[in-house]
Amino acid sequence: MVELKLVQIGNSVGVVLPKEAQAKLNVSKGDTVFLTEAPDGYRLTPYAPAFEAQMAVARAVMKERRNALRELAK
Repeated sequence: MVELKLVQIGNSVGVVLPKEAQAKLNVSKGDTVFLTEAPDGYRLTPYAPAFEAQMAVARAVMKERRNALRELAK
């Protein structure tokens, strides 16, 4: 468990991530992280679940239409 500290940033509130948490999430200053609801609470992740779903569909289409995409790339 990692303890996070809430700090005032202008009119907003931010969370300070310790270096260990940044390293484990593979994020650094300026990156975007996502707080998603999970059955046991909340989950902080550097990956957008909606984007991952879209990419899965895109990969399936690219695999299915490989020849057509290859011809278009010429």
